Amino acid sequence: MAHFAKIENGTVKNCIVVKNIDCGGGEFPESEPIGQKFISSLGFDGEWKQTSYNKNFRGQFAGVGSFYNSELDCFHGACKFESWILKKDGLWYPPIEKPVDEFEYNWNEETKSWDKIDN
Repeated sequence: MAHFAKIENGTVKNCIVVKNIDCGGGEFPESEPIGQKFISSLGFDGEWKQTSYNKNFRGQFAGVGSFYNSELDCFHGACKFESWILKKDGLWYPPIEKPVDEFEYNWNEETKSWDKIDN
């Protein structure tokens, strides 16, 4: 089955499943325009993008309320921090890597650094 997400102003508004045969029986990206044409033939208007349940393409699996970044051509969730960077895999990354040691850390957006949690 192929999954498609309706995009409005960068936000996913609807998600539908389309049979592989209705997408030409092929693989992404060849399947997308065929699936889009099929969706249009059903009377569904708007911009529809194919999404991958297994996250094989376009970052994260789209869900209603998630987002689509046209520059990176990926679906993603909201970001908690302004300074974090969205990558093509649809995940947000801090501008500084989290320390790897025996301590736990929380991101401090004000200082743009990791604060060690005192236990």
